[in-house]
Amino acid sequence: MTIESLIQNLKNKDVKQADLDLINRAYLTAEQAHRGQKRFSGEDYIIHPLKTADFLTRLNFIDAPTIAAALLHDTVEDTGLPLEKIEKDFGPEVAFLINGITKLGKIKYQGVERRVENLRKMFLAMAEDIRVILIKLADRHHNMQTLDFVRKEKQKRIALETLEIYTPIAYRLGMGELKGQLEDLAFPYAYPDEHRWLMTNIKEKYQQRQEYLKKVVPMLERELKKENINAEGINLRAKHYYSLYQKLLRHEMNLEKIYDLAALRIVVSNIDQCYGALGVVHKLWRPLPDKIKDYIALPKPNGYQSIHTTVFCLDDKITEFQIRTKQMHEIAENGIAAHWAYSEAGKPDEGARLDEKKFGWVQQLREWQAEVSGTEEFLESLKIDFFKNRIFVLTPKGDVIDLPQDATPVDFAYHIHSEIGEQCAGAKVNGKIVPLNTPLQNSDIVEILIQKNKKPSEGWLDFIKTTYAKNKVKKHFQKKLHSFADRTVKNQTPQKAEIRIVSSDRVGLLKDISSILSSQNINIITLNTDSTDNPYPDIFITISAKDKLNINRLVLKLKEVKGVAEVGCKLL
Repeated sequence: MTIESLIQNLKNKDVKQADLDLINRAYLTAEQAHRGQKRFSGEDYIIHPLKTADFLTRLNFIDAPTIAAALLHDTVEDTGLPLEKIEKDFGPEVAFLINGITKLGKIKYQGVERRVENLRKMFLAMAEDIRVILIKLADRHHNMQTLDFVRKEKQKRIALETLEIYTPIAYRLGMGELKGQLEDLAFPYAYPDEHRWLMTNIKEKYQQRQEYLKKVVPMLERELKKENINAEGINLRAKHYYSLYQKLLRHEMNLEKIYDLAALRIVVSNIDQCYGALGVVHKLWRPLPDKIKDYIALPKPNGYQSIHTTVFCLDDKITEFQIRTKQMHEIAENGIAAHWAYSEAGKPDEGARLDEKKFGWVQQLREWQAEVSGTEEFLESLKIDFFKNRIFVLTPKGDVIDLPQDATPVDFAYHIHSEIGEQCAGAKVNGKIVPLNTPLQNSDIVEILIQKNKKPSEGWLDFIKTTYAKNKVKKHFQKKLHSFADRTVKNQTPQKAEIRIVSSDRVGLLKDISSILSSQNINIITLNTDSTDNPYPDIFITISAKDKLNINRLVLKLKEVKGVAEVGCKLL
């Protein structure tokens, strides 16, 4: 990889000469700053920023300040080049991007606390300017390609952080191809035994599937041509290895149950031809009724659009087809980078802020992370609101609402508006009244029944899933407690009580409980635990508090502790 080849690639994409000059100057500065430095592979260090910049151009993310920042991204941290010098030579935009990358630092898998803080930084950077994260993802992609040269003891750590931090972010940004590549690069280092097993068992299956699909393509091409459908491409899509392994875990490790081991992807000119091609496929081969998914009408939350259908193909072999337009294909592969390329207005005036409709979840993450203080609470919320599978349900007017898997009508209500959530009295799903704790399914039509004077129920906290809804319900009861406090008589004599806590036994539980007691200014008189081997031991605490209100607050706080199943209170 050379600067000449990078510049030529950019010229082929009609990049302006002024932008090419900026990128070339950035390279010369980076080359001088990194001169004499070597990578673990033994190659000159400058190859790494060149590869990072080249990867962005291959995503069609052709933004001169971003490419320049990619070339310079390690100079401040690794060579001591002052940020002020970069701003003077390349302008505030390039300096802003490099400062964002430098603040992210080297993400390391060093305990939960470190991981949480790095994730917080990633979300803040995403909400502020998505280009920082795109450079970081491109940087990680090249680092994974050269992971074999890193010390053995570091390889697994780097591979795991790639799977647990970088690939979920790539997926949520709609960058499906990058996600798959990062996973496959990390797989053999993170889970070497599982990777060897898969490669041993899958090679022959892949070859057989490819030979089979080669027989299908000519038949399909003839029928599409008869219907005047312009197929710009009919290509074989092989499933990424790590994604395949994850799917096998859900299917008893039985390869015969994986119908999309290798599928056919049909790329056509427009949306009408997508549905026309679907008709041709179903005319040729009988579809499986429950295996037709229209992601054009109902896009995935990350912007993915396609029609998926699974049919009994030649010799009744079950085969998956994906049908999409060229633009849908580029967005499916490159996500936010492709959205940038297809933006009618081009680059936004103030940084690369995310499309609120398609990527509003990033701003939501930024808002709720400021409210979630504890490490365990942050990670638990993250699993639900970010890493967990998503569903999309519909309002009665047909608007698509993106929620985490297992979300309930109450989560839906709060997503629409906090007032709708607070006044939620019931719900209809697909025209039928259902309990408020009913898990919603993909494509459900949800209608919320409201009452003006209705207030949230504390019991909702037992089943609602989203952090936003939980925080709103908790705030309601906190306000209620404060209101009660204003009406109570001050300077009452101390109130004693016995608190009974039923919880799962875990390391750090008593420490968490003690911290809450201390934060509430509660005095502990006695503390006893169940001495049996019960996995859910009882904890009995005799306390002295300022008043009953103080005790009520304590009970609510204790119910939020991880592992606590029940909290009882008896005044003494």
